[in-house]
Amino acid sequence: MNTWDVVIVGAGAAGLFCAGVAGQRGLKVLVIDHSDKVAEKIRISGGGRCNFTNRLLDASAPQKHFISQNPHFCRSALSRYTPQDFIDLVQKHGIAFHEKHKGQLFCDHSAEDIIRMLLTECEAGRVTLWTGCSVKSVRHHTQGAQTTHYVLETDKGPVQATSLVVATGGLSIPKIGATGWGYEVATQFGLRLIERRPGLVPLTFDGAAWAPYAQLAGLALPVGIETGEKKARMHFDEDLLFTHRGLSGPGVLQISSYWQDGTAIRLNLAPEVNLPERLQDAKLRSKKLLGNELASLVPSRLAEAWVSQDPALQRTAAEVPDKALNKLAQALSSWTLTPTGSEGYKKAEVTLGGVDTRDLSSQTMESKQPGLYFIGEVVDVTGWLGGYNFQWAWASAHACAQALPAPIKS
Repeated sequence: MNTWDVVIVGAGAAGLFCAGVAGQRGLKVLVIDHSDKVAEKIRISGGGRCNFTNRLLDASAPQKHFISQNPHFCRSALSRYTPQDFIDLVQKHGIAFHEKHKGQLFCDHSAEDIIRMLLTECEAGRVTLWTGCSVKSVRHHTQGAQTTHYVLETDKGPVQATSLVVATGGLSIPKIGATGWGYEVATQFGLRLIERRPGLVPLTFDGAAWAPYAQLAGLALPVGIETGEKKARMHFDEDLLFTHRGLSGPGVLQISSYWQDGTAIRLNLAPEVNLPERLQDAKLRSKKLLGNELASLVPSRLAEAWVSQDPALQRTAAEVPDKALNKLAQALSSWTLTPTGSEGYKKAEVTLGGVDTRDLSSQTMESKQPGLYFIGEVVDVTGWLGGYNFQWAWASAHACAQALPAPIKS
């Protein structure tokens, strides 16, 4: 039987990085993935340029940028492997990158640069990689008081390892191979799971109710967007994108991770404009149609969609009653609507929930099941849009790789 110090299941961001670090520590490492291609999520991320980290991440206050039943769980790993640490590695490999905005770092050329870097690191650690290979079952064996190992039945035969690392990601984007295998293994060994749902996902609306806005598909604009009340209120200032079925864009993706089914979201479609003041000013001085005046304050397609719904607004600015003007300003600056759902895992960038952090060590990522580790998206730690999830992948993988038992010298 093939024997290894560690078997890592999942050749994505977390799995490959963990393998490279562990291999360079001298461990004999096998990485298994059921897909033929490695790191597909890296390949498609950031429009193909991979938003690989965020330099503004504050490891001392992870609740600012991460969602979890225990958002402080990720502090240890994030503080020990920082964005700068990963940036140093990227620079060591000569990969050119740039900051887009809000600390988001992207490759200048291609996400393939990051994948090649991870594979090069694995080669330096003499890591063995099996792609197109499924794991059919996992068994745990105990020998004596302390010696344990795992046996995995795979398409390439059985393998045995002292440590097993689950880096299989979540349920998002099944077309590139996402499965619930990691959750099944957690359940098999008695670990608790936090309910999973799509995160960083476009929101959808009822067809009839959305009809007046479907014509806006493709329109993007900066907005303020929020959901929740009082202490649970979350607000983002980001771009919005109208789609045929609802809303997308960075602002909606961000808020979707906090949005609860059946609750409303609120949008300020003109966050940089004092609409009541500007519309009243137009009424006093303008002879133009209100729609034309509004088109100078918000995108013209948006102005047309709003004005076309109310006959009182389809006249010159001077002729529109104050009540109608105030109603329009309120509607645009605090548009309140309730999504009927989301685009689901097929469009979600991440999976919220996962392996309960109460059953994991924040120092090592080892579970309460000895020798079984969970890293990356499969864990109940989900970051904001903007490189935070990749940094969690790097940090959790690094914490795990450093903690894996060193090989026993014969």
